[in-house]
Amino acid sequence: MSKKMMAVMLAAVMLGGLTAGCSGKGGTQEGATDGGAGSQKPATFSWLVYDRPEGKVRDDWEIFKEIEAKTGVKVDWQVVSQEGLTEKRQIMIATNSVTDFSQPTNQEARENGPEKVFLNLKDYLDIAPNLKKFYETYPEAKAVATGADGGLYDVPVLEGDPAGKGFNYIWMARKDLMDKYQLKAPTNLDEFYRFLKDLKAKEPDSFPLSFNTPVTGDTGMYTVFGKIFTGISGFFNQSPTGEQYEFAPYNSKYKDALIFMNKLYAEQLLDPEFYLLTPEQWEERLLKGKSSVTYYWKAEVNPMIEKAKQSGIPDYNLDALPEFAADGVQSYQFSRPVVGSSGRAISAKVKDKERAVKFLDYLVSEEGTKYLSLGIEGKSYTLENGKPVYMKEFGASPYVPLRRDFGVWYDNISLNNALARETWERGLDDKSKEINKSYEKFIIPAPKAIVKTTEELDLEKAKLTPLTKFLEQKITEFVTGKTPITDANYQQFLEQLKKLGADELLDMYNTAYKRTYGSK
Repeated sequence: MSKKMMAVMLAAVMLGGLTAGCSGKGGTQEGATDGGAGSQKPATFSWLVYDRPEGKVRDDWEIFKEIEAKTGVKVDWQVVSQEGLTEKRQIMIATNSVTDFSQPTNQEARENGPEKVFLNLKDYLDIAPNLKKFYETYPEAKAVATGADGGLYDVPVLEGDPAGKGFNYIWMARKDLMDKYQLKAPTNLDEFYRFLKDLKAKEPDSFPLSFNTPVTGDTGMYTVFGKIFTGISGFFNQSPTGEQYEFAPYNSKYKDALIFMNKLYAEQLLDPEFYLLTPEQWEERLLKGKSSVTYYWKAEVNPMIEKAKQSGIPDYNLDALPEFAADGVQSYQFSRPVVGSSGRAISAKVKDKERAVKFLDYLVSEEGTKYLSLGIEGKSYTLENGKPVYMKEFGASPYVPLRRDFGVWYDNISLNNALARETWERGLDDKSKEINKSYEKFIIPAPKAIVKTTEELDLEKAKLTPLTKFLEQKITEFVTGKTPITDANYQQFLEQLKKLGADELLDMYNTAYKRTYGSK
C-alpha cells in the first residue's frame, strides 16, 4: 500500500464516522437492479456531488427525470460541501467505499482502479459502444484513464474543442479612457510600453497595469511576461513550436522579462503592490480607475462593466487588446485542454456492474450528453440554424439558471463542458463575439496531458512546490529592485534553481511525455 493511501486511511480513522451513513439507499452495497439503458426496470445508483454556489443539487431536476424515463435509472445524490469534496473522495478511495458513481482525478482513477476501487471499463466495452467510440475518438482521454495494468478506469471530462479553438483569457483595457485620450491598442511590446506611459501621463494618480495574481495560473504576471519574452507559458511547459518541455528561466530571454517588469515597476506603470494584492483589491482598483489594463478571463468583461456602472461610473467600458510578444517570439495563447484532469468512474463494488456500465454508456451517448450539457430543448436551449443556443432570457451568465434549475453544466455531473461552453459562446452578445474573433489567430492547441508514474509524482510533490516558492520570491525581488538584475545575480538565481531540482523536473516531464505519446 502506498504512503499516500496509508495517510488518507489514517485520516479516515481520525475523522471518525465521516463516511458513515453516506452510502444512502442506493449505495455501493445495494447497487442497481437488472436492466441496462432503455430498460424500464427501476434501478438506483449513488453519486457523489457537491452543491454549487449557483444552486444546490436537487432531486427534482427535470433532465434526470427524463434520463430515468429513458434508462430506468434513478440517481441518489450523495451531497457534500465544495470545501469537503476532495477530502471526502480521498477517504472513500482509501477505504474502498466510493459511491457507485463519482468523479476522481484521472490520476486517482488509474492508480486505484487496479486495486479494485474503480471498475475496469475495458472489460465491458463490448456492451458499451458509446464508451468504446469515446476512447477511440479521444486517444488522450484513453491515455490518462489507463492504469498500470492496461485497464480503463474513468471517462475523462471534455473541456476543450479538439480543433484547438476555445480559449479563456485576453488583455483588456479601459476603452472609455482609450477613446477619451485617443489611444490606439498596442500590437507589440514597444507599443504596449508606450501605451502604459501615455495612460500614466493622462491619469497620473493611477498605476495603469495590474494583475489578479503575480504567479498563479495563466493570468499571473510572471506567467504572462514569461511567455511574452520566452514563448513558454508558465515555468514548465511545451513551446508553441514543439513537443519538448522547457523551463522558462533557462531561456536566454527570461532575464529580459525581469528587466522589463522592473522597468514598469520603477516607472510606476505597474501597481507597486502587485505582489500583495488580493483578488478583491485588484478588482476594486480596476473598477475605480486606480488601474486600467490587465490580463484576465474574457468572460469577466461584461460583468466588470456592469459592476463599474452600478458603482457610479456610467461611461466605464472595457475592450480587448491583442496578444503580443517580444521580437522573434510567437504571439499565442494555448486553447483550453481537450481533456480535463478528472473523469467519471464506477465503483468496483457496484452490485450490478453491467447495468452501471450501460448507464454510463448512455450518459456518454449523444442523447445523454445533450441532457447533461444542454438540458431540454425549448426549456433550457433552442436551436438556431441547427445549432443549440441557451435561452436568451438566461442572460450573459446562463450557467447560473442552467445549474440551479436544470442540473446542466454542473460540476461532477456533466461530462462535456466543451459542448456547454460552445453553446454559451454561440449566444454571446456582439461585443463578446468580436473579442473571440479578434483572438482566433492567436489560439493554438493546448499541450496534451501527460501520465506520470508514482515515482514521478513523488518527485513533483517533493520538488515543484519549494521551487515555485523560490521562483516567486526571487522574481519579486528582481522586479521590485530589492535584488539588482546583474549577470552575477542572475547566474546565482539559475544555480539555485538547479539545486532545487529544476533539471530533475524538466527531465521528468519530457520522459513522461515521451512515454505517454511516443517521440517524433
